[in-house]
Amino acid sequence: MNIRERLEQEEKELLSPYASFSADSKGRLKEEEQCDIRPVFQRDRDRILHCKAFRRLKDKTQVFLTPEGDHYRTRLTHTLEVSQNARTIAKALRLNEDLVEAIALGHDLGHTPFGHAGERALNEVCPLGFKHNVQSLRTVDVLEKDGQGLNLTIETRDGILNHQTASMPFTLEGQIVRLSDKIAYFHHDMDDAVRGGILKESDLPKSIGEVIGYTAAQRLDHFIHDIITFSKDKNTIGMSEDTEKAMKELRAFMFEHVYNNKRAKSEEGKAENLVITLYQYYLNHFDLIPDELKVLCDKGDPKEQVVCDYISAMTDRFAIATYEEIYIPKCWHG
Repeated sequence: MNIRERLEQEEKELLSPYASFSADSKGRLKEEEQCDIRPVFQRDRDRILHCKAFRRLKDKTQVFLTPEGDHYRTRLTHTLEVSQNARTIAKALRLNEDLVEAIALGHDLGHTPFGHAGERALNEVCPLGFKHNVQSLRTVDVLEKDGQGLNLTIETRDGILNHQTASMPFTLEGQIVRLSDKIAYFHHDMDDAVRGGILKESDLPKSIGEVIGYTAAQRLDHFIHDIITFSKDKNTIGMSEDTEKAMKELRAFMFEHVYNNKRAKSEEGKAENLVITLYQYYLNHFDLIPDELKVLCDKGDPKEQVVCDYISAMTDRFAIATYEEIYIPKCWHG
């Protein structure tokens, strides 16, 4: 028995009967030889952690565009917070931590520069539409490793694709990430809004605060404990009725005071216009797209999709530099 087989056996002995067992994975899109050390979900995690799309997350906006200060979240720190929340819940429920971590680390790989402003822009201008969860799956399936993809397991791919509210992953591990994503962004977006002077903790309505707490630490602690308590020994992941109601009220509060706040979002229109302009430019100058992406058209992908592939992969900094290179006279730079 090699190390991987021993670890797979330990999963069967230690994890909940509702867990996703590595040895019982539905497999990969392309069959490949097993590793003698790592179970399949651990390999997924490692592949995502080492891919280029993961490294680019450090220079992509979470909520606030180019904030002044070193402590605001980026798409990478959001991803790491989602992973940590999800692993805490999975460990407590005796579910598969490797699968949870793989899904969490991969769930936003297809996100655009400038956060949801960039996503809205591509969705508006591209006739095919654009959704970051779909692009995240395309990133791991098609775009990474120079078009070879990461060849992840069906379970990890499902969790990445279905991490948004409108969808539901078929594994409990994917369902944990789906909720952990929401917990993370409510938690850190409010924290960043307080840091930016847009909100005060005391602005939170009593109907929310009395249920989930009045500080960032209290809210995060409440959500995690509630999910664990509600989901223990069940074949589903959820939260209590009171907590779910408070989360919906918190979501409405955040949209009103942060996500649609004119002060917080004053520059988003410029970011959207920049993304739309780049999309139109590269659609009309397709020869300037990198060769490793252009070959996707030979495989049947439309030009519009390939242009989205290129732009959505850009970091904020690279998108701005590219726009300046194309449209701003060099004598005006700096």
